[in-house]
Amino acid sequence: MMTMSHSATIGVEAHAAPKAKARNLAIDRARTFLTLVVLLHHAVIPYTYFGHTDPKYFFGFDMIVLATDSFFMAMFFFLSGLFAWSGIARKGALNYLQDRLLRLALPFVICAFTVIPLAYYAISLRHHPEIGFSEYYWNMITKGPWPSGPIWFLWVLFAFDLVACLLHRLSPNLLDPINRLSLHGRRRPAVFFAVMLAVTAAFYIPGRVHFGSSSWFEFGPFSVQHGRVMLYATYFFFGAGIGVAQMDRGLLAADGRMAKVSWDWMVLTIVPYCLLWVLIFIKREILGNPSPLPDWYEALYAICFTVFSVAIMFLILAFFQRFRQSGSAKLLDPMQSDAYGMFLVHYPIALWLQYWLFDYDLPAIVKATIGFVLTVAFSWALTRALRQIPGATKVL
Repeated sequence: MMTMSHSATIGVEAHAAPKAKARNLAIDRARTFLTLVVLLHHAVIPYTYFGHTDPKYFFGFDMIVLATDSFFMAMFFFLSGLFAWSGIARKGALNYLQDRLLRLALPFVICAFTVIPLAYYAISLRHHPEIGFSEYYWNMITKGPWPSGPIWFLWVLFAFDLVACLLHRLSPNLLDPINRLSLHGRRRPAVFFAVMLAVTAAFYIPGRVHFGSSSWFEFGPFSVQHGRVMLYATYFFFGAGIGVAQMDRGLLAADGRMAKVSWDWMVLTIVPYCLLWVLIFIKREILGNPSPLPDWYEALYAICFTVFSVAIMFLILAFFQRFRQSGSAKLLDPMQSDAYGMFLVHYPIALWLQYWLFDYDLPAIVKATIGFVLTVAFSWALTRALRQIPGATKVL
């Protein structure tokens, strides 16, 4: 009886006229926080074992990059998915896709022809100082490679939105089971966590074992990691399922239990993170960094990766729900409307700052701190300036 009642309510809510709702500050702050995590990730990666494009090195940055790379883009897809299904129901598929073309496809095209060449020229100049920008630009556009940097997220998200529109047309009730699970998760978030973890693992692990961690699909500026496509899709559609209806009464409810068990999420985050480092030690010191890695290793790594990725997302969401009235959380509010623009424009700023810092004999911590602070400041200021252009706020 209870399930039928929820299903009926979901069906009515999903097809109802749009309602004016107060913004969910916890979700807004989580999204802004993730944007800063992206900027931090790109600020420290030159000083890590993985990136190491600068002679200076600090192991603590390896710890940061391992953590951030394991969850932040997946969580962006989850947060984006929260508003997808309900947005399609309110606006209709065509109007929804028109909005996404403006918000995702247009910035992708603009950034692919401007932001990305400007960013990667800083790397090219370090290795080929004799090549001018116009020559470099023409070679990138016509001959390739034409890397996408962080903007790959935009076209993949648009593809997921397109799939969501097609699925919604087939069956508007397709994601109702996830929504009912979310409503149940208000009282028992561990059940939602377990289901999401199981589904994510089922879709991610085979791809990781088959493709490994370094295989990318690349076509011009369109690129995405082969082994993570289904991981991102899973996050997106779990988010979409939560957002079908009554999002404020489900897993992410302000008074839900999820925020009250934040220490549990902390343990579930730390344990697999430590196991990832054990596996990295085995790969480097025992296996000798073979390529490709054995299937058993990729499977074990994928399991720990999945647990960590889902758990840290729950931890972050629980934190912002639990401390939504906290003064420290409110510090993110002034940046909220500019966060998306900062994501779009920060990459050349970060790479040119690293190019400038390369020749200075400073500790890695100092270089990364300078790079991060200035990247935040410059990208925020540039976004504020761009948003003054008439019509720009519809895109940025």
